[in-house]
This record gives sequence, structure tokens and C-alpha cells, in this order.
Amino acid sequence: MSIYIMLSSLTDEGRKTIKNRPERIKEVNKEIGSFGVKVVTQYAVLGAYDFVSVVEAPNNETVAKISVELGSRGTVQLMSLPAIGVDEFIKQI
Repeated sequence: MSIYIMLSSLTDEGRKTIKNRPERIKEVNKEIGSFGVKVVTQYAVLGAYDFVSVVEAPNNETVAKISVELGSRGTVQLMSLPAIGVDEFIKQI
């Protein structure tokens, strides 16, 4: 499994959903799990993004599929970044 950083920005519709149903965040995490992806940790943040999630996924294609699925709903925009552990990175240099 590979590590990915997912940066999420809520749309106006997404903010309404979270305000009315904050538990929706956990429900979406369960949906992500149905793709074979594990949410390792997740933070609500201030700034350009609303959430930062660290996930484990089998490959880029799976992460892309999640981005299309969630993004097509109109409630969130995602940016996904593959991550390399520092120890692994050092070995590759």
C-alpha cells in the first residue's frame, strides 16, 4: 500500500452539508474504505483547504477513482499527492 495526502476543499454545498450533518465526514471515510483505501489520519485545517487526510491506497488509479467519485457530487474538490517516506526517499538518492 502507498501513502497519499488528500487535500480537500468544501464547496458551498459541502459546507451546508457539514453544518447540517457533521457526521457526514465519517460516513465519507467509510465510503473511501469501500474502495480498499484506509484513512490513516485526518485533520480539519484553516487556509486554502478544509481537510488534510493521510490515506493508504493500493495505487494511483484507486485514488483517482475516489477523486472522481467524490468530486462528481459537487460538495468537495480534492487534490491528491503521492507521498514517499523520508527514509525511503533517502535510500533512492
